[in-house]
Amino acid sequence: MEVGLDEIDRRILSELTSDARISIVELARRVNLSKTPVAARVRHLEEIGLITGYRAMLSPIKLGLSHVTFVEVRLDDTREAALQAFNDAVRAIPEVEECYMIAGGFDYLLKVRSRTIEDYRRIMAESLSALPYVSSTSTYVAMEAVVEENAVHV
Repeated sequence: MEVGLDEIDRRILSELTSDARISIVELARRVNLSKTPVAARVRHLEEIGLITGYRAMLSPIKLGLSHVTFVEVRLDDTREAALQAFNDAVRAIPEVEECYMIAGGFDYLLKVRSRTIEDYRRIMAESLSALPYVSSTSTYVAMEAVVEENAVHV
């Protein structure tokens, strides 16, 4: 369900996306409203589920997680129970940063973040290859992140 947003809501979301720790007073100043209506708008955006949470964004590079691999996964069964089993199992692998069901020549695309190629090899052997209903995988190693952003733009 798409939510109707006015220009002030969009500016509030833009500011919060840039800095989720901004105070309500500063947010109100930036969107040119008083504190009370801005706080009410933010609360409303949270209540309707548009703002789903606030989090710290960590540097994977500073954590030593500079190796990014994309994995195409093909399943040997794509009935609902098999898809659900795969989805549940892949969510339990902490190194899987993103997972998308794909319409096309394969079933899922995973983004896996690890320390080194050797670390990725271990993850593949111990975790990814043990996922239910996997018939084959293809691995692509990223050489450089040209665009990598966590923010949705409104």
